[in-house]
Amino acid sequence: MSLDATCKTQATISEADLPLDPLLSGEAQALALIVGTEGPSYRPVGAAMALDGAGRRWGNLSSGCIEEDVALHAAQAIENGMARQLRYGQGSPFRDLELPCGGGLDILILPMPDRDVLRQIHTQLGCRAPVTLYVDPEAGRISAVPMAAPLHVTIQPELRFLVFGKGPEAQIFAATAHLAGYQVALYSPSIEPVGQSGGLESFHLTSARWPDGVLPDAYTAVTLFFHDHEWEPPLLEAALRSPAFFVGAQGSLRSHQARCAALVQRGLSAADIGRISAPFGLIPSARDPRTLAVSVLADVLAQAMAR
Repeated sequence: MSLDATCKTQATISEADLPLDPLLSGEAQALALIVGTEGPSYRPVGAAMALDGAGRRWGNLSSGCIEEDVALHAAQAIENGMARQLRYGQGSPFRDLELPCGGGLDILILPMPDRDVLRQIHTQLGCRAPVTLYVDPEAGRISAVPMAAPLHVTIQPELRFLVFGKGPEAQIFAATAHLAGYQVALYSPSIEPVGQSGGLESFHLTSARWPDGVLPDAYTAVTLFFHDHEWEPPLLEAALRSPAFFVGAQGSLRSHQARCAALVQRGLSAADIGRISAPFGLIPSARDPRTLAVSVLADVLAQAMAR
């Protein structure tokens, strides 16, 4: 997806691809953006890296091939206050820096990027809403409000997991998703309300009623891991009436048929019930909690990518 100034290029990334915090805190003073690719590329257009003048980096633009060189150029850009564009791989003047994928990569370095723009993006993402970043590489300018620019990058909120259940299946799945870097909240009747532990939020579920103030959105996956399936109908009803993009529950085919019948009794339509991801996970009949965790996580991510 090479950038052509005569046409508009559109790209979509996750908020995890744009390290805003070090830029807003002042730790980083430069933003390096991928503004074009040619051929295969390890990272998407719009992915970014934040840098300071001493070579510290947040995020990545490749598999490690060009980051150090980008840091050197960023330090110079910070020093003279001038944006610069770099080309790596095919057609690059830096012949000693090869991209193993064989493609080409265009990078825009912005020293002291507009913090008002970054704050607007941060605020919008904090509300769990996508936002578009408008990038004009030639002018060295970015904006969070519509402007004439050859590159429009839609930044989507990070995936969030709401995990309900008890036992090792729920705990291992929540820990696996959390260690993979996703936002996770675990609701379980078998734990005390410990709040945040090691970065993983855990809450005591005292009834099958959906927790107050918890609002799934279009970037939320709801997963249920109960052996006692009586907990499921109220939770599934709330999840299925929400915009959550993934709703799934552990259990056999017989358990799934029973939960579907219970949801019919609660007034849900066939279309709503059909949103339940069944089978649950990509590996059939996974019985080990670790295998189930990986299986379900892969299922969620596959469905997120397919949207």
